[in-house]
Amino acid sequence: MRAVVIPEFGGPEVFRLASVPDPEPSRREMLVRVHASGVNRADLLQRRGLYPPPPGESEVPGLEFAGVVEEVGAGVSRWQPGDRVMGIVGGGGYAERVVVDERVAIGVPEGMPMSMAGAIPEVYMTAFDAVFRQAGLQRGETLLIHAVGSGVGTAAVQLARRAGARTIGTSRTKSKLEEAAGMGLDVGLDGGRAWERDVLDATGGTGADVILDLVGAPYLSRNQAAIAVGGRHVVVGVPGGSRAEIDLRALMARRARLFGTVLRARGVEEKAALAKEFSEEVVPGFVDGWLLPVIDSVFHVTEAVDAHRRMEANLNFGKLVMVWGAEGRGGG
Repeated sequence: MRAVVIPEFGGPEVFRLASVPDPEPSRREMLVRVHASGVNRADLLQRRGLYPPPPGESEVPGLEFAGVVEEVGAGVSRWQPGDRVMGIVGGGGYAERVVVDERVAIGVPEGMPMSMAGAIPEVYMTAFDAVFRQAGLQRGETLLIHAVGSGVGTAAVQLARRAGARTIGTSRTKSKLEEAAGMGLDVGLDGGRAWERDVLDATGGTGADVILDLVGAPYLSRNQAAIAVGGRHVVVGVPGGSRAEIDLRALMARRARLFGTVLRARGVEEKAALAKEFSEEVVPGFVDGWLLPVIDSVFHVTEAVDAHRRMEANLNFGKLVMVWGAEGRGGG
């Protein structure tokens, strides 16, 4: 099969399209022909040698897939060849085929294009897991989303709106705030200014009940100033840096919680539990129209260099998707 590989660490130009051995499914696994795969910031880090795949996972980049089941192991009972599935993987999403445990696969809604399905797993599952399963966002609460124009950010806006929560988002790009407002963001704030005061103003002085942090260190002290009593601050990404000082007294006074999370390093059992809940609680939202993947651009896999350059330049609003078929169109 063909796959986008990283022969040496560096910029986007290091990518090569190469022939690699097909993976082989074990008893409870299935072989899926990949039609589409989303691009994520973790892929950029892996390409630079800063985020290696977990032990035993494919060295091929790519954390998600959407495709069609080609072959199933003898112990597979949930799926059969021809089924359309999507999901998250520890690596290998940029290949023509991936092997996945049957329990982590999620059915693609009928009629949904594969390019759209490829934009769902990583960002919607990350947002759902962080905001609801871990931070426990409730109806009527306020969610503060940093980097609201990112894939996870746009997913979080939709999920929170569907759950009856209020959303505040930050971005340093005015056009991204405007686009986010068009998809339901309640309050958009300039990430380059003292947004913590604006958060307090927008919440009548109480602060945000849940903070979804996709920036990291530069926002830590501001988040502590903007969090509500009993608030939950979950760190999902740290492109701005991973080290900063924190006022523990402020954390204690607000009885707030600060924690971090990742999906990639989790075991099969944890990923299977998340996939089950996601299938039951979130996927119906794509069917009834509450949820719609925000796709910035679709690239053919031969344009992987261009896709990574666009993300590194922070030009995208929503997801960048790579496809193996004729849907790739490049550009923005």
